Amino acid sequence: MRKYGGIVVAVLLLAGCGGQKSEVSQQDEDREAKALMQGVWVDAETEDMSFRVVGDTIFYADSTSMPAYFKIVGDSLTLSSGTAYAIEKQTAHVFSFRNQNGDLVTYHKADDVEADSLFVQDTKPAAVMTYTHQVKTDSVVSYNGARYHWYIAINPTRYKVVRRTFNDDGMEVENVYYDNIMHISVYNGAQCMYSSDFRKQQFTNMVPATFLEEAVLANMEYSKADAAGLHFNATLCIPDGASCYLVEAVISYKGEMTMKLLEY
Repeated sequence: MRKYGGIVVAVLLLAGCGGQKSEVSQQDEDREAKALMQGVWVDAETEDMSFRVVGDTIFYADSTSMPAYFKIVGDSLTLSSGTAYAIEKQTAHVFSFRNQNGDLVTYHKADDVEADSLFVQDTKPAAVMTYTHQVKTDSVVSYNGARYHWYIAINPTRYKVVRRTFNDDGMEVENVYYDNIMHISVYNGAQCMYSSDFRKQQFTNMVPATFLEEAVLANMEYSKADAAGLHFNATLCIPDGASCYLVEAVISYKGEMTMKLLEY
């Protein structure tokens, strides 16, 4: 039986499952401790399967969480993101650590063959999620005696946005979402007054870069028509979070577009 305490931080990067790793820490890895980690681990309280360790990679039971490379150096388990956890106890069948809140989390190894067969996340890639509302909307509005027909199309892309969060055990996990491109077209009769795509990079002057990195261009809605033009509201959100930025795009009757931040 071995006991551990303390934290040693080592930053390691994973470019997908089985990807390249950057060597930042010069300390020797505890190969014996990593060997003890191999297999399926079950939450000691809930008896639910939490993760499976194969080689130097952790595969989570949550099908939307990306696999993570890990190392054990000294008294710490360090994930590919650089987040480290102080190991409290490790044996062939028990593993416990302190999560980001300082709570003690304990796992038991599932030794039965059935557990291995039920854990399928390491045989297929983690799911990449889309984050959209209505896909296409349009309407006709009138202002100052003229009629304008506007269209909004929300187009999911293959541009990936990585969001880091914590699972129920307090382990940092990465979820991946596909970003969206919004398209707005405005017509005055048969004349196309405005037509353009909107990508989240266009909002860099109004939304902090750290927020924008994990945010998805989630929605675009028509708001109103007034003397300035037709108003549309773009929503940039961190998926499954409470934080969003609302940015207004105004299309003038000359076909010119301006933007301003409405709220956070």
